Amino acid sequence: MTFNYSDRMNGLDGSATREIFKLLSRPEIISFAGGLPANEYLPVKEVNEILDEILSGGFAAKSLQYGSTEGFPALREILTDYVKHVGINDAKVENTLVISGGQQGIDLTLKAFINKGDAVLVENPTYLAFLQIAKTYEAKVYGVKAESYGLNIEDLEAKIKAHKPKVLYCVPTFSNPTGKTYSAENRRKIAEITAKYGVMVLEDDPYGKLRFSGEPVPSLKSFDKAGNVIYITSFSKILSPGMRTGVAVGNKEVIRKLTICKQGTDLHTANLSQLIAQKYLEKGYLFPNIEKSLPLYRTRRDCMLAALDKYMPKEFTHTVPDGGLFIWGEFDADVVTKDILPEAIERDVAYIQGNEFYAVPQEGNRFIRLNFSNESPERIDKGVKALAELYKEKISQAKSKK
Repeated sequence: MTFNYSDRMNGLDGSATREIFKLLSRPEIISFAGGLPANEYLPVKEVNEILDEILSGGFAAKSLQYGSTEGFPALREILTDYVKHVGINDAKVENTLVISGGQQGIDLTLKAFINKGDAVLVENPTYLAFLQIAKTYEAKVYGVKAESYGLNIEDLEAKIKAHKPKVLYCVPTFSNPTGKTYSAENRRKIAEITAKYGVMVLEDDPYGKLRFSGEPVPSLKSFDKAGNVIYITSFSKILSPGMRTGVAVGNKEVIRKLTICKQGTDLHTANLSQLIAQKYLEKGYLFPNIEKSLPLYRTRRDCMLAALDKYMPKEFTHTVPDGGLFIWGEFDADVVTKDILPEAIERDVAYIQGNEFYAVPQEGNRFIRLNFSNESPERIDKGVKALAELYKEKISQAKSKK
């Protein structure tokens, strides 16, 4: 039988990370692919305690019943205080929406603002799932040049004038995939220029609490004077990715539109997940657990940096992030990382190829994203060494053909 799919499915492939996750059932695979938090710091003990309190107390029926689309008022109240840590001091319950993970915040924003053919801007490179979601809404995606300190403001303004985008998407703190962080001044200029041209900004902040060095930077939303910035963050990297719980903060009217979109998507975020997050925050477990996890993440980052410098060919350069989960690498050589990935997997190492992160995929041919958070130092060293040997072979072959 021939299936008559919608036009929006044309050219849509599965997420690269979702496909690679299928390989992780093989214990010999050393995965630098996904953005998984360390298993050691998933708070199993605390969540067990909270679940027992919920299910044996007066919250059992509430956790299993329908809830409001906006989320539990008590959780939203706590979240208005939580976002003050990134300089959002004017958040109120009515302009917050509990979302089913940060990725739903992306989906709801594009659902609310994008018609077929509308332009959106992204940092070049950007989070691969945003590109996939934008494609489902049949948006035209254009990349903005990025510097070490953030977006190139001249290129941002030029792209706004040329394409008249409705939305700019960015990950200003420990960007996925590069690990870079925008400066405070760059964030202020982005807020000003997008307000000037009436462009909505979607600020995605899943990694900001995972800082190993350097000084915290206020959110882009904290510079928002026009109400055109939506800030989303989730608990996927700092509590549990499986809970699928996060928050969107924005203009009251915008949040209302996102709420209407959410009603037609999943009705509401799972009540049990919301209650776990609420009590986890109320009991003060979050920040101590983050502090305990940072030395482990720092050690794994440093181990990967050392291994890259020790083993990788001289044609390879990489970022040195102050936090987050990723290192971004580039080969100054005639290689296509997508084509080499199957051979890397044969050698029991996985990564994400760079072309997945670009609006024009070919621009990412020489790049790779490496995750360091969920492998031991010993396996990081072993995996980088194997990867380096493979790429030295490929670069040598490419040179011999010239």
